[in-house]
Amino acid sequence: MPDVLLRLTGVSRDYGDRVALSPIDLSVAPGQCVAVLGVNGSGKSTLLRIAAGRDRPSNGVVVYAGRAMTEDDLVARTEIAVVGDLASAYPDLTVREHLQLVAVAHGAGRDAAGQVDRALHECRLDDHGDALPGSLSSGQLQALQLATVLVRPRRLLILDEPEQRLDPGARRWLAGLLAGEKAAGAALLLATHHTELAAAVADHALVLSDGAVIAEGPPPVALAAVE
Repeated sequence: MPDVLLRLTGVSRDYGDRVALSPIDLSVAPGQCVAVLGVNGSGKSTLLRIAAGRDRPSNGVVVYAGRAMTEDDLVARTEIAVVGDLASAYPDLTVREHLQLVAVAHGAGRDAAGQVDRALHECRLDDHGDALPGSLSSGQLQALQLATVLVRPRRLLILDEPEQRLDPGARRWLAGLLAGEKAAGAALLLATHHTELAAAVADHALVLSDGAVIAEGPPPVALAAVE
């Protein structure tokens, strides 16, 4: 196993008297996918926000690339790509222009156009490059959000239910996309409701209930707790 890229040790999160996340240990290495499963409200999104540096744990430590992560960590913000719920897209920019903006903002330079073309093709948006976001279906908007990840640097991908609004065929495509990212050496932390997606791409899985881990291990072992 390559060196761990992301490590959470004893991480928990309280909101006043409510315990959103009980202490959790978790690590993700390059070329590895860790899947987090559980019903809505189980703590998946809280865990991912903390892992991405977008929320502070009440207790515990988050270490990225060998150093404690802070909310203003520029290295982490540069190297961690997050796919969450549908993000707002600029309504007056076309799909292509939106991706070009993201690519240039992350230093693509002269290769921006090529990266955008590859992302459009990879995310099956070739025919929608000149479309405005408002004309896209919910599944196409989800594909656009995934495409924004492909035009920026990414050592770690944090994905919060990226299969939302995707039909079965698109979920199979998503599994292939994530497998390709793993093969290229990216680390993946994936929250999902779909056991099929977790089984297809995860090397390790954990199941949350009321903010606590109730099962953990290789996907066949952990997923048995939610079947």
